[in-house]
Amino acid sequence: MTAWTTSDIPDQTGRTAIVTGANSGLGLVTATELARHGADVVLAVRNTTTGEEAAAAIGSVAPHSRVTVRALDLASLDSVREFSARTADEHEHIDLLVNNAGVVILGPRHTTADGFELHLGTNHLGHYALTGLLLPLLERGSTPRIVTLSSLSHKTAHLDLDDLMLERTWDASAAYGASKLANTMFGIELDRRLRSAGSPIMSLLAHPGISRSNLTPRAWADRGPVGRLTASLFLALMTQPTAQGALPQLHAATAPGVQGGQFFGPAGRNERRGEVAEVQASADSHDVADGRRLWEASAALTGVTYLQGPPPGRRFAG
Repeated sequence: MTAWTTSDIPDQTGRTAIVTGANSGLGLVTATELARHGADVVLAVRNTTTGEEAAAAIGSVAPHSRVTVRALDLASLDSVREFSARTADEHEHIDLLVNNAGVVILGPRHTTADGFELHLGTNHLGHYALTGLLLPLLERGSTPRIVTLSSLSHKTAHLDLDDLMLERTWDASAAYGASKLANTMFGIELDRRLRSAGSPIMSLLAHPGISRSNLTPRAWADRGPVGRLTASLFLALMTQPTAQGALPQLHAATAPGVQGGQFFGPAGRNERRGEVAEVQASADSHDVADGRRLWEASAALTGVTYLQGPPPGRRFAG
């Protein structure tokens, strides 16, 4: 079978896509390819200055594209609500939401503006709330899709549903892994609920293997020259190019024939690199009871409630 590449992306003209964390790394590659194939793309970014630079870079390779930059800080529920409200004012529908943004911090425990542990609050809870608030716009989209970015780290991670904020025990690497397990559980539970509601929206998952991105240098930035050297060596020796790492999420976002609940990643050994293939999430990710508990906890923490099993014919609440 021929490897799937960006040349296989169908024409995206007429589709509106939102990509979180689109100012660099995997998000920038994803936004660029969507724009290059005709989509109107919203770069949802925390830093709008770098977002405008990213938009200019996209414009240089896709001069006829329509790319807008909008402020979104997933570590602030106020920002998530402001972004969602502005999106509803500016767009009648959304066809694609790529929940790509993420943080990884090595060192002391940090919290979001709302007091959540930073990894869980940004990587999962921010995206959970964003997805719910944008759901009415996605319902009005054409063959709408939600793609949530997972990570290889989810396969060995543990999510303590009785200590989501890791207040009892703290380890930075474990916190990042738990947040990516939460992302994966969310994408799977979202698929269950969309199917149960008879929604046209598909929820899909993707992970980039071990790919070059700005997360590793940022994570090691406070470790001095040795940390920066370690990050550089890791990126050079152990990772695949960012453009290759973005292919699984681009496939999930655009390929014909995909189905809700599918998970895409690299086909190589241990899914670290290689061509796009369907992969399997961990057993913990598929636990129905835990998926329900995480969903209910996320709703309680964020105040954003959706897909709670409305009667047939009723619109979803944002």
